[in-house]
Amino acid sequence: MRRAFLTVAVAAGLVVGAVPPVMASDDSNVVRPDDRRLAYEGHWGRTSEAAITVNSGSRLGFRFTGDSVHVLFDVSSITVPAQIYVSVDGGPKRLYAVDRGDIEIEAFGRGPHTVELSVKDVFSRVNRWTPPLETGVVLTGVQGHLLPQHARHSKTFTFYGDSITQGVMALCDVNTSDCADGTAAYPTLVADALHASLTQVGFGRQGVLQTGNGGVPTASDAYGWNYAGSRADLDRRADVIVVNQGTNDTAWGPDEFRAAYRAYLDRLRTAAPHARILALRPFNGTHAKDIAAVVAELSDARTEFVDTTDWISAADGDFNGAVHPSVQGHRKVAERLITLLAKEH
Repeated sequence: MRRAFLTVAVAAGLVVGAVPPVMASDDSNVVRPDDRRLAYEGHWGRTSEAAITVNSGSRLGFRFTGDSVHVLFDVSSITVPAQIYVSVDGGPKRLYAVDRGDIEIEAFGRGPHTVELSVKDVFSRVNRWTPPLETGVVLTGVQGHLLPQHARHSKTFTFYGDSITQGVMALCDVNTSDCADGTAAYPTLVADALHASLTQVGFGRQGVLQTGNGGVPTASDAYGWNYAGSRADLDRRADVIVVNQGTNDTAWGPDEFRAAYRAYLDRLRTAAPHARILALRPFNGTHAKDIAAVVAELSDARTEFVDTTDWISAADGDFNGAVHPSVQGHRKVAERLITLLAKEH
């Protein structure tokens, strides 16, 4: 069998080095997507046939023995491949485009080895909501000698937002997958620093009243779903929920926005009665007074308005473009949130 290797170059907005799909020939040790040896973080729609995520920042971890393992995908409907990072045994992250049915991950020695696959970007401007999906990660199995998982995290953090939460334009100032990186965005940085399991849900252009790119509904209508037809696990076990919505709701006035934002927070509180909910002031200040007013009206000690004024600044190079934080900007936001959350966790 010819081994499948993928070399990815990120330059001039181009992913290069793709080769035709190569499928592993022996199906005798293919682990199905719903196997307990696969540990998922984030929103994944899971069955015995496929595990699907449309969110940058989603993660998959597993352990194996041997010198390689094959990660299998369905790319039959994909027009814009998602980008993922893969790290073996805590080593450097290697970048792959999910543009084939089989990606082989190699390791040194017989192991056991630990793999973390993290979704760098799912492009927001093609259909990623209604199957058949034009982008996203559709995992159909892992072929290799997998081992049972160890417990990974004792805390669970969930982040809901728009393209900022998604990590759009974190790396450079063009709205492409090459410039986006959900793993460089503040949700990943915060969860990793505080050793928490991560659910990172960001949809470009979305607001509490504004629908998102790629056929994604408003935040309220998307809540509780991985994508159309696939129900998500609700946040009953979440320790912290961070909301960064409002930036894209500029077309609506205070009354309409406040009613919609209040309804959204109510949905989160109903799903997660014990979570600490942080309602962030959008970094550009859109609807800041409205969000603060809604939180005050709730009189809920576990729901907090977080004033992000002056956390990041265009003058200091914290943005790529008008509203999207750069890697530096995301790090500054993460530092503030880590300090805030570390007081309780």
